[in-house]
Amino acid sequence: MPAGPADTRPARILLVSGSTRGGSTNTALLRTARAAAPAGIEAVLYAGMADLPHFNPDDDADPLPAAVARLRAEIAASAAVLFCTPEYAGALPGTFKNLLDWTVGGFEMYQKPVAWVNASGSPTRAAHAHASLETVLGYIHADVVPAACAHIAVGRDRVGADGMIADADIRRRIGEVLTALRQHAEAT
Repeated sequence: MPAGPADTRPARILLVSGSTRGGSTNTALLRTARAAAPAGIEAVLYAGMADLPHFNPDDDADPLPAAVARLRAEIAASAAVLFCTPEYAGALPGTFKNLLDWTVGGFEMYQKPVAWVNASGSPTRAAHAHASLETVLGYIHADVVPAACAHIAVGRDRVGADGMIADADIRRRIGEVLTALRQHAEAT
């Protein structure tokens, strides 16, 4: 059978911020990633974390709560997921952990290529959050892509009034992260 035309659709990467804070540098980095995604990548910012109900294993059955069903559909429709989370009280923020808890009972994250960026001003800040995130991702059998995990420091002074980052080096670096994640997703 002859080969069909190459798939020219962009790789969809879901961007998930671990922060609900309005002025979050983590969310600003992901907004910038969405706006400055390299060719061949459709970066989609997930915006439903605050809508998720508190995780209850009794509710992790059909029919799922609507916000949970939307989250899982967003993950399923993506080739990869990129997380950017702060650390709160030495661990993952509770709302973000709640989001992750809702992914445990589904199949959407199974072997899904994932990575994270650390937007903290210090490479050692958020280290506990990222270690915890890696543990959770291991439990759900996500495919962590080390080549796409990076520390990209974002000071609050770098975030413009539009909630994005104009700094060319930061944009280049987040583009490299997205490209590494896309390349891994396409190779698997």
